[in-house]
This record gives sequence, C-alpha cells and structure tokens, in this order.
Amino acid sequence: MNWITSLLGNLNYGTIFLLMLLESTVIPVPSELVVSPAAYHAAGGNLDIWLVVLFATLGADVGASINYAAGYWLGRPIIYKFANSRWGHLCLLNQEKVEKSEKYFYDHGVVATLTGRLIPGIRHLISIPAGLSKMHYWKFLLYTTIGAGAWHSILAILGWWLHTFVPEDQLVDKINEYGEYIKYAILGLTILAAVYFTAKWLLKKNRQRA
Repeated sequence: MNWITSLLGNLNYGTIFLLMLLESTVIPVPSELVVSPAAYHAAGGNLDIWLVVLFATLGADVGASINYAAGYWLGRPIIYKFANSRWGHLCLLNQEKVEKSEKYFYDHGVVATLTGRLIPGIRHLISIPAGLSKMHYWKFLLYTTIGAGAWHSILAILGWWLHTFVPEDQLVDKINEYGEYIKYAILGLTILAAVYFTAKWLLKKNRQRA
C-alpha cells in the first residue's frame, strides 16, 4: 500500500488522524510507526506532542466506531465472511483473529474495550465484538478513548525519548526494538492484572460460601 507509506512519510495532524482511523478498522497500519515518529518530530519542534496524542486518539475513536457499527448492524456471519475473503486476507484478517478478539471481549466483559486497546492482535478488532454484543455506544466510546489515549501516550513518550539520542535515519529500527519491549511489558501487566482480579473474585466467592 504505497499510499500508506506516503502518508507515513508526511506526518501532520491530518495524516495522524487518518492513519489511526485506518489502524482502528481493519487496515494494517502500525500505530508505532505513526505516533512515535510524530512525537519524535514534536520533540524537534515541528509538531505539538499533545495534539499528536489528541488527533491519534480521535482517529482511533472514529475507526473503532466504524468497526463497532459493522458488528452492530452486519452481524457475525457477514463479519466472518469478510474476514475469510480475499479482501479480508489482504488486510491481514481471518476468522481466527476475529474469534480471538471475541473470546477476549467475552472473557473480560465491557472493560475489554479499554484493556484490549493495549494488546497486539486484539487492539484493532476489539470493537467488533463490542458491536456484536450491542454494548452501549457511549460506554464503548468512553472506554475506547481511555484505552487508545493510554496507548498513544505510551508511544508518544517513546518517540519523545528517542529524540534525545537516536538519529532520524535509525528511528524506525529503534521504535521496532523498543516497541517489542513495550508489548511484552503490557502483556505481562495484563496477565498479572488478570491473575489478581481472578484471585480476588475467588476469595470473595469463598468468603460468601463460608
């Protein structure tokens, strides 16, 4: 997709909004290579760091709302049919990935729309099961905004920090390197949180039985 590459090479508030809108639908746009480079340029005085996060989050909200609407109005059979189609595969999509996002949503409840925004492979699809389950839209939008805002803030901090010691020609490699560390850290924290809340629920249930 050469036009996406062109947009990535010309980051401004409009392209940040558009690329994050696409990333929150089914178009394979890596948010790490949008928000972090934009924040890198913000550290150099070319953009405003707060506006980078704002426009990235607004774009994510719009894109997530499109996925939500698709799940709400089209239903599971059509969503699966698209995921298994040639166009779905071009978007790096398949039924297994949609089912994985559904399982995450149903295992974690409505708060999954918040935590799911932080998890690779789930982030851009978590809005579909929210729509399929007819989750209240304004609650969905609130959780999506918080989750997307948190993720974009992490990426913005990374880009701003990298500006202090990384030359621009090495930026993408360093973003990919540190991005992996961030993903593992988030996955680890998510697992710890899941263990904590499960243990808390079990203890509460045992006390009630006693």
